[in-house]
Amino acid sequence: MQTLAHRLPPPPPRAETLERLAGERFDLLVIGGGIVGAGTAALAARHGLRVALVDRADFGSGTSSASSKLIHGGLRYLRMGDVRLVREALREARTLRRVVAPHLVRELPFVLPVYRGGPYGPTAIRAALALYGGLTGSLSARGRLVAPDRAAALVPLLRLDGLAAAGLYADAQTLDARLCLENVAAAAAAGAAVASRVEAVGLDAGRATLRDVLGGGTFELAARAVVNASGAAVDEVRRLEDPRAGTSVVLSKGAHLVLERPGEWRAALTIPVDRARVSFAIPWQGLLLLGTTDTPFAPGEQLEATEADEAQILAEASAALPAEALRPEAIRARFAGLRVLPLAPRRGRPATATVRREVTISRGRLGVVSVAGGKLTTYRAIACGVLARLRSELELHRLDRTPFPLPGAADPERVAATLEGVPPELALHLARTYGARAADVLAHAAGRDDTLEPLAPGALDVVAQALWARDREWALEPEDVLRRRTTLALRGLDSPLLRELFAGRVAAR
Repeated sequence: MQTLAHRLPPPPPRAETLERLAGERFDLLVIGGGIVGAGTAALAARHGLRVALVDRADFGSGTSSASSKLIHGGLRYLRMGDVRLVREALREARTLRRVVAPHLVRELPFVLPVYRGGPYGPTAIRAALALYGGLTGSLSARGRLVAPDRAAALVPLLRLDGLAAAGLYADAQTLDARLCLENVAAAAAAGAAVASRVEAVGLDAGRATLRDVLGGGTFELAARAVVNASGAAVDEVRRLEDPRAGTSVVLSKGAHLVLERPGEWRAALTIPVDRARVSFAIPWQGLLLLGTTDTPFAPGEQLEATEADEAQILAEASAALPAEALRPEAIRARFAGLRVLPLAPRRGRPATATVRREVTISRGRLGVVSVAGGKLTTYRAIACGVLARLRSELELHRLDRTPFPLPGAADPERVAATLEGVPPELALHLARTYGARAADVLAHAAGRDDTLEPLAPGALDVVAQALWARDREWALEPEDVLRRRTTLALRGLDSPLLRELFAGRVAAR
């Protein structure tokens, strides 16, 4: 497999990057370091453009680290008539798994139980799986109906009473925050200036006013074009360009629970809730990830997984799992993210669960290109669409849509086998996190006695990872590592050791 050179130079000091942002003239400024913004910056930089990427918080700190961790076509979207979206997503899922990030994206079988009296019967599920499988373009990926005992062999504790049959199909899962971060790294490797905790506070023709969130000062950045990929804040940034800009999106909250996992799961569960929604039970990081909700969210509300969300998620999961698997005391963590859904030009606001998962790319009064909607799975296609809208301004004579491997792209099993002196379970963990750069992570901490010391009891994550995140992955605070460079926080773990490693760095900012 051809991979992007994984021995990337370390990022420059943050102060040096801020000087570059203020002193250079860029071709493109990307506001928002989530998956769409990072993917757009990486693609633009690979085309030889001078790119700046900024985010007012940490990279991937919004929806891009609070998803269901799935790379999938979206079987339920077929019910909504989104065949084109599903086809595109399945194509992108295959590309991510095979070319772009094979260390981060892994195929995962899914069981879809069909209960008597449920929203769908075996005939409807068989037809949906046939269409879904046909859209994959691969005979080996075709779904099928299986008997209840076959489903129970894949998912321990699957409720069998009333189970008529079960669909079996394949999608994939990922580490969403790391997929975003690898795109940031790809952008930086291609020459982009990237900085977190930098907020856009003003937009004018050819210029943006940026504020250093940490230092408090403001400065001007010159750019030929600006992309607003700020996710849930997309309208907020649009109003920097035009105070009269209206509302273009509706927000939907998706909450999740992370529980202790009962038994060894060989597949995930897709649980039909009604004719518009499904819920998932996914084996993830040695635990069980449940969710998600789909409820309207108003700007200004506190984003959190509430007690009501918890009750809803557990109740929906109970359609397919017994009470002993869903004990509230087994909950390790809760988290919530926001979906950004384009507001349809119609009277009234439909239920967010029925809003089409399309992406819209629009231009503002001064030419700022704003991106709303989209899926984690299709971020590459969205980035291509964004650059296509800017071809004339950026003088892009040819837009190369060929997928390219992200830093570290490699078969994790092969990488793990090359990590000498590392316990096998830890070696595979590092390979599935960093791919071909796993050895670099360890080498960066060489000479320390605590290189392989766990960051928290029972965790595979080690000191070498915290040092790498701090020195090479733009992590500025302990939470950046706990929530996005690792999954410690989402597994209900804290790390006094990690906080100690950051203590001097945070105080000296």
